[in-house]
Amino acid sequence: MTAHRTVRLVLSLLAGLLLAGTVATVSATAAPTEDGYRFWGYYQWSNGQWAFSQKGADAFVPADGAVEGWRFAVGGAKPRVPRAAGDFDAICGKTPAETGKKRIALVVDPGTPEDAVVGDTPGEAKGTCVVTAPKSTGAQILAAAGPVRIEKGLTCGVAGYPSKSCGDQVKNIKVPATETPVTLQIGAAVGSTATPAASTPSSDSSGTPWTGIIIAVVVVLLLAGGGFFLNRRRTAAS
Repeated sequence: MTAHRTVRLVLSLLAGLLLAGTVATVSATAAPTEDGYRFWGYYQWSNGQWAFSQKGADAFVPADGAVEGWRFAVGGAKPRVPRAAGDFDAICGKTPAETGKKRIALVVDPGTPEDAVVGDTPGEAKGTCVVTAPKSTGAQILAAAGPVRIEKGLTCGVAGYPSKSCGDQVKNIKVPATETPVTLQIGAAVGSTATPAASTPSSDSSGTPWTGIIIAVVVVLLLAGGGFFLNRRRTAAS
C-alpha cells in the first residue's frame, strides 16, 4: 500500500468515526416525543411542596389543617402542580376553628391558556377555606367549594371549567421545565357557621335608641319656634 493510499484510508476512518460520534451525540440529547393527557390533577401540600396524591380524591381523607390542591393542565410523566404555594394561614387564617369540624385549605388552579380546551378560557387560581366534617374526603371538600363535573369516575370539570371534554389525549405535548408562580385569589370560607357578633346601637332600658329621641326633640323645637315667630309677625301686622 502506498503512503498516499494509507493517508487517504486513515482520513476516511477518522471522518467515519467523527460522523458516528456526531450522530450518537444528537441521538443522546434529542428529546423524545411524549404523549399526554389534559386533566385535573390532585395534589397534597407536604414539606413545603406539592406532591401528587397517591390516592384518589374519593378515597383520601385529609386531616385538619391540611392543604389540598387541584391543577388543570396538559401533563405526561411529570405532574403539573398548582402554581401557587399551599399557604394554610393565608387561606384559612381568618376562619375560626369549630368544634367537631376540620378546616382544609383548598387551592384550585385552572392552568394556562396553552393548556385550555378550545373555546374555554381559564380563570384565576383561587384559595378557599373549607370547614367540613372530620371524615370528609378530598372529593367532598372540592364539591363543597363549587360544582364538580364527574364522568366515568373522573373529575372532569371544576366550577364549570373546562366546559366540555374529559381526560383528552394530547399528542407530542410540550411541558415547560418551569412555570411562573401565581398569586391566589382568596375567596370566602365555605361551611363555616361561626359569624362575628353584630353591632347594635346604644339604647335605654326600654330599647328606644337615644338618637331617635334627640331627633324628635329637635323637630318639635323647630316647629314650635316657627309658630312663635309666625304669630309675632301677624300681631305686628295687625
